[in-house]
Amino acid sequence: MVRLKQLWSSLLVLAVVVIGARAVPITYLESAVAKGAVCLDGSAPAYHFDKGSGSGVNNWIVHMEGGGWCTDIATCVQRKSTMKGSSKLMNKDFGFSGILGGKQSTNPDFYNWNRIKVRYCDGSSFTGDIEAVDPTNKLFFRGARVWRAVIDDLMAKGMSNAQNAILSGCSAGALAAILHCDQFKSILPKTAKVKCVSDAGYFIHGKDISGGSYIQSYYGKVVATHGSAKSLPASCTSTMKPELCFFPQYVAKTLQTPLFVINAAFDSWQIKNVLAPTSVDKSKAWKTCKLDLKKCTASQLQTVQGYRDQVLAALAPVRADTTSGLFLDSCHAHCQGGSAATWSGDKGPTVANTKMAKAVGDWFFERSTFQNIDCSSLNCNPTCPAVSTED
Repeated sequence: MVRLKQLWSSLLVLAVVVIGARAVPITYLESAVAKGAVCLDGSAPAYHFDKGSGSGVNNWIVHMEGGGWCTDIATCVQRKSTMKGSSKLMNKDFGFSGILGGKQSTNPDFYNWNRIKVRYCDGSSFTGDIEAVDPTNKLFFRGARVWRAVIDDLMAKGMSNAQNAILSGCSAGALAAILHCDQFKSILPKTAKVKCVSDAGYFIHGKDISGGSYIQSYYGKVVATHGSAKSLPASCTSTMKPELCFFPQYVAKTLQTPLFVINAAFDSWQIKNVLAPTSVDKSKAWKTCKLDLKKCTASQLQTVQGYRDQVLAALAPVRADTTSGLFLDSCHAHCQGGSAATWSGDKGPTVANTKMAKAVGDWFFERSTFQNIDCSSLNCNPTCPAVSTED
């Protein structure tokens, strides 16, 4: 097992070199342990920090890693024996690319900022906060404390002088960026320009193929298991059930901080887990279709196409907010801003003849607004890459 981990680590470093991403070493936040801010297994939180330079020395982008959730003791026990539940099992170096990239040619607006990748090891989108430790399995549900401990540490390392700042993430990390967006802004200097970017984190309160909403019950289990309710935005939980406040469409209604949403209308994770979750697909009719849309029947493709309508409806609060940005492509993908190829490269998706790097940069610096929705049908955009899964 040790040799296998060493081999994996070597391959990861090699891959970083090959794709041109900068390998950034890990930082273990040991001081957070005494505050009870720990991963599922009790290990210290961790992040990777590439310091800013030149004009970007007082600009910060904090990007949160994704990787799903654990919904009960059993799934959290499984998770704690992986790098998504323990910093002891994380790779020591992480390749920075895409929105975190350090090259001006591929990331012109943010390349010289202070760029941080916060590792995900709590399984609750950084929302859990239960004092008691599960005695049998020694599980810690402390995601919200992890988030705050990392932010406090970054503030001590210079973020307290931030002039510009972005809280971003991919997938479950992108959801965390939305959930913590207003809090992030409140912590930073009042003079700073602060905005949030969600890449594939706009999980919708959608109907599945059975006509129900399996994803609501799923998020209900996450919230109950991790004690997330008190960490979710109070502007939402004061009027709705806590599990509903895991859905961005309800949080966005009262969000005070500008938000940019990057999402695929046919998000590959949502097609698999929101539209056609295995638990409601009793006949397994969707087993192959949801993994490869080329294997769907005409009827199934019509259902997939209909999911886009649900996505558009859920995006109403974002579309109604003039400070918000939207890059909704018609790709079958998930997490598209993590590599230079999809963030700004020639083979990356375009919406309104614009790459996402330019769209986000123009929006952040208010050079122009960007709220654009791609052509309406699956596969209508020839710039869509193959399915991307960063996490």
